[in-house]
Amino acid sequence: MSGFRPGTGGSLYRKILKSQEKEIDRKRTNYRFDRSATEAKIVNTGTVLQVGDGIARIYGLVEVMAGELVEFEEDTIGIALNLESNNVGVVLMGDGLMIQEGSSVKTTGRIAQIPVSEAYLGRVINALAKPCAT
Repeated sequence: MSGFRPGTGGSLYRKILKSQEKEIDRKRTNYRFDRSATEAKIVNTGTVLQVGDGIARIYGLVEVMAGELVEFEEDTIGIALNLESNNVGVVLMGDGLMIQEGSSVKTTGRIAQIPVSEAYLGRVINALAKPCAT
């Protein structure tokens, strides 16, 4: 019987094991407890890599959904649209002037949506379904 069987002492085996350990550590550090809530919940967090022209590139949001609302430290809301293997492209729904490289971002678990009801009939709303002053 022939075939490739890596030994436990080989350099390839050590490289694979080390990369898996790093991935586990990275995923473990991207979750934080939200202590402001009355009950503990795990929050998926990331870090701003780059920001400009209403777009932010985020590293570390491992379980973000396409179209999910994310919240920056500065209370700016964004929508995760471009999901890549190592970063997420987020469209900012505010001026984002206070957002800088290294700022923290957390997922909300909510998808961007506009409610439909008679309360919204004839009203002018923004992209986050908040009524605008008319």
